[in-house]
Amino acid sequence: MLGNFPAVTSEFERDTAVTRQDGGVAAFTDGGFPAVRFEAPVRAGWEIGQASNGGYLLALAARAMSEMAERPPLTVTGHYLAPVPPGPASVDVETVRSGRRLATLRATLHRDGRPLVTLLGTFGRAPESDVARMDGAPPELEPYELSPPVAASGEPPFPTINDRLANRLRRGDDGFRFGSPTGRAEVAGWLAFADHGPIDELGLLLAADAFPPPVFNSGLPVAWVPTLELTVHVRAVPVPGPLRVLFRSRFISGGLLDEDGEMWDASDRLVALSRQISLIPRP
Repeated sequence: MLGNFPAVTSEFERDTAVTRQDGGVAAFTDGGFPAVRFEAPVRAGWEIGQASNGGYLLALAARAMSEMAERPPLTVTGHYLAPVPPGPASVDVETVRSGRRLATLRATLHRDGRPLVTLLGTFGRAPESDVARMDGAPPELEPYELSPPVAASGEPPFPTINDRLANRLRRGDDGFRFGSPTGRAEVAGWLAFADHGPIDELGLLLAADAFPPPVFNSGLPVAWVPTLELTVHVRAVPVPGPLRVLFRSRFISGGLLDEDGEMWDASDRLVALSRQISLIPRP
């Protein structure tokens, strides 16, 4: 277990636990660096349909990278090669460079020798600075308790990941659930774990992909939105409490869509930014 991370106490921490293999060397890369193998079973309960959520997979593989680097994630990019249902899996981690403050690592999550997600990330913490300029602010929301839930349990369609989360939408942004999308590809709301577990740096990787896609409010079909690439930039460790999140898709063209995300903690501090490229949903 990485010394900077708390003991495993939440569902998320339990379900992203990894185990470094004895001996640990899976292979040598083209650059001559040894790749260390971690067993990283993909647990059930984080799916959208039959496939595991992309943010969950990013966090699972990044936990192995964090343990290898002995530092938390600062920025991580994942490329998704195939849908990943729950089941056994391994993560091979390669240290590209390790300095005094930052380390860069590559990793591949695979099953039966088949690569499923490939990642590149920088791990460490940004230096403290008094310089701050914000061209933005947290979304304005009703109190958490007054905001509508993402969906009621059992309400179709109901991805199983929603049982692990206690997310709530900005009033009006739930229109896609009732056949009345806003016409604006944007969603905002509150994000929290259902078991009230803490959201740390790895939890932010999940949070970046754990909300209804904003494209649902554009008028396109409410259907699976396969992620091709997801990048998360961690800016700070959140204080306890639900996150306020905002996700937008500005460009939907050529069969692809972009999605930009902001995550703010209870102290009004920006804690993460995200960007992903996905295929447009089809019925």
